[in-house]
Amino acid sequence: MIKVSIVGATGYAGVELLRLLCGHGGVEIKHLVSKSFAGQRLSEIYSNFSGKYDFVLSDLDIDEIVRDSDVVFTALPHGASQEVITKLYEKGVKIIDFSGDFRYDDPEVYEKWYEVPHTNPELLKKAVYGLCELHRDKIKNADLVGNPGCYTTCSILASAPLLKNGLIDEDSIIIDAKSGVSGAGRSTNLSNSFCERTENMKAYKIATHRHTSEIEQELSKFASKDIMVSFTPHLIPLKRGILATVYANLKKDVTDEDIYNIYKEFYKNEYFVRVYEPGQLPETNHVAGSNFIDIGFKVDKRLKRVVITAVIDNIVKGAAGQALQNMNIMFGLEETTGLDKPGFYL
Repeated sequence: MIKVSIVGATGYAGVELLRLLCGHGGVEIKHLVSKSFAGQRLSEIYSNFSGKYDFVLSDLDIDEIVRDSDVVFTALPHGASQEVITKLYEKGVKIIDFSGDFRYDDPEVYEKWYEVPHTNPELLKKAVYGLCELHRDKIKNADLVGNPGCYTTCSILASAPLLKNGLIDEDSIIIDAKSGVSGAGRSTNLSNSFCERTENMKAYKIATHRHTSEIEQELSKFASKDIMVSFTPHLIPLKRGILATVYANLKKDVTDEDIYNIYKEFYKNEYFVRVYEPGQLPETNHVAGSNFIDIGFKVDKRLKRVVITAVIDNIVKGAAGQALQNMNIMFGLEETTGLDKPGFYL
């Protein structure tokens, strides 16, 4: 059994991870850390665990966690993760981090987009970007994984095959993405309240969203040069789910069937990537509650452009599910363990 602890267990990502771990079968939950709810039972905060997995939440005790754990998931805000992870790493425990603190190849890029200094750039060099479908071999031997963001997971996996195959103008990429409100976290922020969000949509952080830098970092590797993308996120009246639409100008004439074959070949061994046949497009309810990413496409021959649509559950494949997928890889388990489930649909 893998001994697991979660630091930041009562946020949406942390508690979704716990829900998935409870159905894993190969883990033992050791510590659930929550600064806000220490000493309370989990069912007092989330009643869906009542009578099933009623853990007591605790304060952060680094020594105790390291002594009892094989792997620690840290679901903390950026900045706060750096201090905690440095202490955990020094004591030899494996770590999967949900924040942006250890996702970057270059600390200067992190500091530019997050507007805070990185306190441990040497440790950042040792971290592996945990996008499983693209970095599996590195994840296998990693001690510290930076779990990707939700927008980034959807956008990168939707775009990578186009760049890998040299099909698109690298300077023409536009990503238009919509997210459910859970992506903003579990807070009492007025802008995320029911009356503000229901029957309402908005774009936000145009040209400044931090996930832009993650997307550019990873897609640049497939383009073999530094590229920039135009990324615009939107908040929509939905609890969970992301739909990213990627637009790019084509370098050559291709058909829908060509695009389909390219994506099927690129993701031929990827269980959690489902490529739709020409004429079909994915919807968020196809993946809600699951660890799948569904990808569809259409070639716009009139404009010589390709349009890719991709959907994920932002809390599962965009956070907790991907973290569990990373853990399975790190510990040599079947990658689908605890995740081989269809979505909710409704």
